[in-house]
Parts: sequence; structure tokens; C-alpha cells
Amino acid sequence: MIRLIATDLDGTLLRPDGTVSARTRAALGAARAAGLQVVPVTARQPRGVRRIAGAAGLTEYALCANGAYGVHLGTGETLFEAQVTVAAQRTLAQALTRRGPGVLFLSVRQGGEVYVAQEGYAAVARFEDHNREPAELGTHALDDVLAAPSLKLIVRHATLTPRELLAELRALNLGGFAVTHSGAPFLEVLAEGVGKAWGLTLLCGRLGVAREEVLAFGDAPNDAEMLAWAGRGVAVANAHPEALEAADEVTLSNAEDGVARVIERLTAQSSAG
Repeated sequence: MIRLIATDLDGTLLRPDGTVSARTRAALGAARAAGLQVVPVTARQPRGVRRIAGAAGLTEYALCANGAYGVHLGTGETLFEAQVTVAAQRTLAQALTRRGPGVLFLSVRQGGEVYVAQEGYAAVARFEDHNREPAELGTHALDDVLAAPSLKLIVRHATLTPRELLAELRALNLGGFAVTHSGAPFLEVLAEGVGKAWGLTLLCGRLGVAREEVLAFGDAPNDAEMLAWAGRGVAVANAHPEALEAADEVTLSNAEDGVARVIERLTAQSSAG
């Protein structure tokens, strides 16, 4: 029996233009009416989630920053937060910059409200990268970017793809952090052991929900662990290979309201039962 629906947003629940379709909104409403908890689990920060919360009818729990930050969207209550330590991010930055030039860093702090970007970062960023104007990211010396713990430490390169940059980082064989990517043009460094499955474990423990009672949707490498962890993991057809491999099943793409179709079947079965 499913009691909680955990869904990624970009590339999964949202259509390619970043909107929530009428069909998806109706399906989510039917799920909530059936007593199911619907939780967005996203790389976005609360600010970015709230931009679409009204359209999707998301008013309760959300897991942001790839599971590192749990929040109640209605009350603003912080449920938990895991940060990358200063020591870990300094070690990472020093080793990666020694390996080659062109690496840029951005620290996400204070529940995702504060962004501290290295000089040169804003010049290669777009609004869609962080759901805020690049000019808002600031211009700081690297020492200042690394001077405080980060909810997420963003690592990007002007010419290397995230997959190529990830290979460079893994070649360093460092510890003290976790690293993933969501299809955005950068890597996302989290506290050691943290990811979407980690955040869901904490939230489900709080709500008294077993992992077997979780239905999860995703499309990107940062969703793979969550899809494998959940009792039922569903990848959309447009998903990355890592997510497709981790999932139990595949639905239609986000452009075809694949998530809504699965939820519609689920709620129909619940009504029939």
C-alpha cells in the first residue's frame, strides 16, 4: 500500500517548459484527497519550490537541496539540515584547482536563501541554473566562498561537462562529502552520506511511513538512489540512464504527463478497493 508519493520536479513532474499541467494538478489533488502525502524531493531550494507550489498544490513537506534540507512549505518549519563542512569543501577545492584551471564554486547557505559565488561564476550562469538572476549570486574571493558550511557546494567548469568534471573529482579519491548531478551544468556537493534517499528516510521516520509504502518518481542521476530506495520507483521516459536503471518501471515522459498517469491509476485502484 502506498502512503507517500515522493517526486522530483524538473524533468519529472514539471513539463519541459517548467509548468504544472492541469492533468498533473488534478492527479496530485486526487492523491491528497485519497489520504496520500505528496512530497517534492528536489535539487531546488525552498524559494524555487514555492515558485511552483501554488500551481501544483504543494503545501506541506518538501525535501530541498537533494534531500539535505527538510522543510514544511506551509509553516516554514525546518525539519532537518545537513551541511558540507568547511574542512571538506576546502580540501575538495584545493585538490580540484590544483588538478587544473577553470573550476568555479558557489556556496548555498542559510536554508537556500543565501548564495555566495566565486568571482567569474555569475558570468557563466543563467537564471534557470538556480532560479535567480546571476547578478544576485555576488562576486567573492574563493576563500570567502569556502569560509562557511554549505547546504550545497556547487562546482562547475567553463568547458568540462558535469560528467567529465565528476570523473576528475572521483579521480582525487577524497572523502568527507557526497557528490551528484541533476542534469544542470554543474556538480552538487552535499554532506557525506546525504542524498534524496537520506532525506526521505528522515522524513518517513518522522511520519511513520515505511520505505515499502513510498512511490517515487525521477529522471536524473540525483534521483537514482531515491528510485532504488523506494518501495516502488518510477522513472519517466526522458530519464537519464542512471535513473532508468535504478527504477522498477518506466512511465511516459514529463511532456506526456507520465507522473500523472501513474498516480491516476493508483488513486483509481484505491477508490475501487
